[in-house]
Amino acid sequence: MGAQKSIHAGKAKIDVNVDLTHKLCASLMLPSLRNAGSPFSLIIGSLCLKHPNLFGGSEKLDVSWDKGLYDSNVLIAYRRPRPEWLAQQCFIMQHSVSPEIGIHGTPADNFSRSGSGGVNLSRFSVGLDLNEPASSQWSCTTSIKFEHVHLLNDDGRSITSDPDGFPVTCSGTPHDHMVVLKQESRYAKANDHSFSRCSMQIEQGIPVFSRWLIFNRFKFVATRGVKLGPAFFLASLTGGSIVGDMAPYQAFAIGGVGSVRGYGEGAVGSGRSCLVANSELTFPLLKGWRDQQ
Repeated sequence: MGAQKSIHAGKAKIDVNVDLTHKLCASLMLPSLRNAGSPFSLIIGSLCLKHPNLFGGSEKLDVSWDKGLYDSNVLIAYRRPRPEWLAQQCFIMQHSVSPEIGIHGTPADNFSRSGSGGVNLSRFSVGLDLNEPASSQWSCTTSIKFEHVHLLNDDGRSITSDPDGFPVTCSGTPHDHMVVLKQESRYAKANDHSFSRCSMQIEQGIPVFSRWLIFNRFKFVATRGVKLGPAFFLASLTGGSIVGDMAPYQAFAIGGVGSVRGYGEGAVGSGRSCLVANSELTFPLLKGWRDQQ
């Protein structure tokens, strides 16, 4: 069952979408990973509000709320207009809750799927994004944010360790605080026969207070795709490393659709550093079958 409604108030627009089908089907087909505490937990949906001229100066306000089976995300973004040759500013406030399955999850179905191990990540962040003017192939984003990370069990209570007794935070308390300066550069090039993508991320934990996390984290992803007649060859290389303070949820997790297929997220392993190389060759089994899908 789904419902969608748009409300126009001047130039503002509100989109509401509620979907009950996915949760009801999942509860019949798969064993429940978490007990439903209220009828509200049976709802999956989203709400989006956009205002393109908040104070009369083309300021843009975006408010979105998304609720999944076991996660939720609230995002508020405010953008002020600036000349095209200057970096575009965006003030962001975000709160998300999701199962921490990458590091503390429990493998299921022969490691092909990971379930919640009773550890959930609640993250609140507020800060500023600066998007540099993009060239034809390169784009760069710099951000500085304050983050408050809180670890919860399935009942919503604060925890300091997982069911096996391992700590879930760096501070030893139910929460971590940090100010993170992040820079991300992205490269993309494509034509009718191939494409190339590359992204590099550098994060620096700034020591505002002595108990806040201090670290340097680097990650890169490079992907190359080439069309070989009716087939398509795809190769990717992903790696990264972290130096300094490291909370368990910051570790690099290996496994999952974007890493090692056939394994659940984090089922292969996790740690301070990682390097994963993937390659695959896809081709249609029947002529014209790909175009019809």
